[in-house]
Amino acid sequence: MAGSGVFAEIIDGDVFNYYADGEWKKSSSGKSVSIINPTTRKVQYKVQACTQEEVNKVMEMAKVAQKAWAKTPLWKRAELLHKAAAILKEHKAPIGECLVKEIAKPAKDSVTEVVRSGDLVSYCAEEGVRLLGQGSFLVSDSFPGNERTKYCLTSKVPLGVVLAIPPFNYPVNLAVSKIGPALIAGNSLVLKPPTQGAVACLHMVHCFHLAGFPKGLINCITGKGSEIGDFLTMHPGVNCISFTGGDTGIAISKKAGMIPLQMELGGKDACIVLEDADLDLVASNIIKGGFSYSGQRCTAVKVVLVMESVADTLVEKVKAKVAKLTVGPPEDNCDITPVVSESSANFIEGLVNDAKQKGATFCQEYKRDGNLIWPLLLDNVRPDMRIAWEEPFGPVLPVIRIGSIEEGIHHCNASNFGLQGCVFTKDINKAMLISDAMETGTVQINSAPARGPDHFPFQGLKDSGIGSQGITNSINMMTKVKSTVINLPTPSYTMG
Repeated sequence: MAGSGVFAEIIDGDVFNYYADGEWKKSSSGKSVSIINPTTRKVQYKVQACTQEEVNKVMEMAKVAQKAWAKTPLWKRAELLHKAAAILKEHKAPIGECLVKEIAKPAKDSVTEVVRSGDLVSYCAEEGVRLLGQGSFLVSDSFPGNERTKYCLTSKVPLGVVLAIPPFNYPVNLAVSKIGPALIAGNSLVLKPPTQGAVACLHMVHCFHLAGFPKGLINCITGKGSEIGDFLTMHPGVNCISFTGGDTGIAISKKAGMIPLQMELGGKDACIVLEDADLDLVASNIIKGGFSYSGQRCTAVKVVLVMESVADTLVEKVKAKVAKLTVGPPEDNCDITPVVSESSANFIEGLVNDAKQKGATFCQEYKRDGNLIWPLLLDNVRPDMRIAWEEPFGPVLPVIRIGSIEEGIHHCNASNFGLQGCVFTKDINKAMLISDAMETGTVQINSAPARGPDHFPFQGLKDSGIGSQGITNSINMMTKVKSTVINLPTPSYTMG
């Protein structure tokens, strides 16, 4: 149960504490932020509403702790990360319970997220030891006009304090995808969890606490974005920001100073289906890609662009599979569970109503009960409908019929997003040509878009982000190159 057993110290009364300087603390504000259960639509948990002054103190402590941590041997950093990963996986049940109640993620998937997160942390420890254990050695005479009088030694050194901001849909996994690389690289970390998912994050942070990381190295600040959001992202003590979420990231990128940014900001992932595609395979991937976790995934299939000649057949196959999806509470491991909030449900409904008014074909009856929206496939969607371009982040999927490959590529590239996309065809030559033409960070061939495995590069173009994620890329991004040049009085050649 949340906040009990080894997690008892993270809660004070009915309010979960924030974590700073190796201790669980109550905010001086005397205020809390309520977390609404998407299924019951009632208050499930409360977290501390931290103040700007508390943010200042955390930043100062993180700065001090980072200096000592940077002197900690790589093998020791990795050892602590492996320990945290084991503790995280050991306590998958209570953390998974938090995900069920905070974000309505199906129970089985919630536990899987925690286990996956532990695996990510362990992999990160191993990758970091190998990656950061190597430097480079250059000699000056390889450049024209120089003798061998200079030796350049390069290594990767930490940036300082990393601010990590994960989203609600994978609050644990996308938190550790930032925490692990930051720590193995020698940085300290300040985590600002999403409101929905904050308690799961606090439990996860306690696993790092139990592993024995130094005080002040890892910190977790909770509170209202309106009060501490900009204050955190514009804080002079922050040396790097890693953010996953929506439009807020664009605002952050405009306000942040001259610091490295890692941003993943959503997508309108297109699924292009050619005439020769295996339509059974396509239908299965559309269901998996479009409706898993009720479509609340950045890499969900968000629009199907299918050749007119096979559209009728594909739509019928998808309709048959949609009819088999279970709908209900996350505790019952239903395929479709409530979306995260009432405002999200209202936004999705607005897209559906717009499509209805403009003549889209409803393959199922639109049905909603509170935050629970039944899966809906919309056929004959046209470019003048909002659903053709906007990201619903819900179990509603538009189908646009196309007359040519070029038309499909044009629609994909006309989007302001460019996260991922996919193409289904048995012709690998066509697949590669389409992949090269699609303006997205990743193209999946004959499979739905996906983030992972977690060591794969993950990046978006245009409004979908800045930089690249994936364990190796994140470690590199959270370091900078340091050069030391040895100057010799006379040229020296090996074996010369």
